[in-house]
Amino acid sequence: MNTAATAGAATGPRPARLGEPLPEDLLDEGERLTREQLRELQLDRLRATLRHAYANVDLYRRKFDEAGIKPDDCRSLEDLSRFPFTTKADLRETYPFGMFAVPMADVRRIHASSGTTGRPTVVGYTENDLSMWADMIARSIRAAGGRRGHKVHISYGYGLFTGGLGAHYGAERAGCTVIPASGGMTARQVQIIQDFEPEIIMVTPSYMLTLLDEFERQGVDPRTTSLKVGIFGAEPWTEAMRREIEERMDIHAVDIYGLSEVIGPGVAQECVETKDGLHVWEDHFYPEVVDPFTGAVLPEGEEGEVVFTSLTKEALPIIRYRTRDLSRLLPGTARPAFRRIEKITGRSDDMIILRGVNVFPSQIEEIVLRTPAVAPHFQVQLTRRGRMDHMTVRVEARPGTGAEQREAAAKTIAQGVKDGVGVTVEVAIVDPETLERSLGKLRRVKDLRQQ
Repeated sequence: MNTAATAGAATGPRPARLGEPLPEDLLDEGERLTREQLRELQLDRLRATLRHAYANVDLYRRKFDEAGIKPDDCRSLEDLSRFPFTTKADLRETYPFGMFAVPMADVRRIHASSGTTGRPTVVGYTENDLSMWADMIARSIRAAGGRRGHKVHISYGYGLFTGGLGAHYGAERAGCTVIPASGGMTARQVQIIQDFEPEIIMVTPSYMLTLLDEFERQGVDPRTTSLKVGIFGAEPWTEAMRREIEERMDIHAVDIYGLSEVIGPGVAQECVETKDGLHVWEDHFYPEVVDPFTGAVLPEGEEGEVVFTSLTKEALPIIRYRTRDLSRLLPGTARPAFRRIEKITGRSDDMIILRGVNVFPSQIEEIVLRTPAVAPHFQVQLTRRGRMDHMTVRVEARPGTGAEQREAAAKTIAQGVKDGVGVTVEVAIVDPETLERSLGKLRRVKDLRQQ
C-alpha cells in the first residue's frame, strides 16, 4: 500500500508546522483509519501472515506443529498469544537465509546486524517490502514535522545496517531532499550542515551529542544552524538526553523506533506535537507487551518486554518477535487509532545484576547527564575481583576539563550511583572520544568477567 508516496504530492513545499497537528491532507490512508477499522484490517493481515509463514518457513512450521497450533486457529487478535515466540536465536540458527519465505529471486535487498555477539541476524526484503518500509519512514518523517521539500541530513551508517538506507529511501518517498552523510568524518559533517542548511537530521542520539561537541569545538553556536528537527533512533535514550539536545541545538528532538528483524527504523514514531511516546504503525506491525520471565501477555499500561508480529512482510515474516526492549502499551494521542509505546530506555538483556541489585544503563545515564565537566558518553565495564563482581563506569570528559574537575566529577557520579541505584562503583573519567563506537552508537555495557 503505497499511500505515503502520494500524500501531499499536490501541495508543493510547505514549512514544518512544528508543535501543531498534522494537516488532514498529509495523513495517509492508514492514518485515517478508525480503531475499529484498524483491528479488522489487522486480523485479516495477521491470518494471511501466519499462513504465509507456516507454508514457506520450515522453522515456523516446526514450531507451530510442536505447539499444536495451525494458522487457521487464529480467529481473533487475542488468539495470537497462543502462537510461539520468535527470538534472535532462531534467526541465528537459520543463518543466513533459512527464515526467508520467498525464493531468492524475489529478494531485492539483504540487511544484517553487526553480529558482535555471535552470528549476525540476516533479513531480506521483496520489492513490496521495500516500498512499505519507505512508506513507514515517510509517515514517520511527516509525524516528526518534516515536509516535502525539506532537506534531510542522514548520519546513520549506510551498508548492512538498516538505518542509513532505510532513512534514505523513506526520506525520498516523503518528497525530501536527502543528504547521505553516513557516519564518521564529524568535522566535515558539521561543515556540511552549515553549508547545505538541512531542516532535519536523522542520527543516533549519542552521535548527535558528538556533533554538538564538534560545533562548539569549531566555535559555532549549534543553536544558529538551519536544523529544526532531529529524528533519533537505533539506541535507547532518556528524557534527560532529549532536554540536553533540544537546549543545546534549539531543535525538536523526537524518537524513531525499529529493529532490523522487524523491518528496520519506522516501526514506530514519536509525533512532534505531543512527544509522548512512539505511535506504533499498527497497520503493518502488531505489538504486544509480555512478562519477560513468563511470556504472559500483559494488560495495556503494564511494563514488560515488547513483542512484534509483522502483518505485511513477504520476504521475512516475523511472528511474535521478542525484542528484549522494555516499555508499555498506551492509547494513541496524536494518531488516535495507533497505540503508543513509551520511550524505550532499557532492555531486559541489558539489565545488570550487581551483588544482588538490578542496574540498568539508563540509571547511570541520568546521573552522568546531570554532572558538570563530563560529556554524556559513558560505558559500564564489568569485571570480577576474587569472588565479587565489580563495575567501573568510564565517562568521557568534556574538552578542556582539568584534573581537579575530573576528580570532582568522578566522586559526584560514584556518589550518585550509590545513592540512586544502591551499588558501589568505580568511576574513571577518560579523555574525549576515547570510548568505542559502532555505527555512531556507544557500546554501553562491556562484560569482561569471563576474561
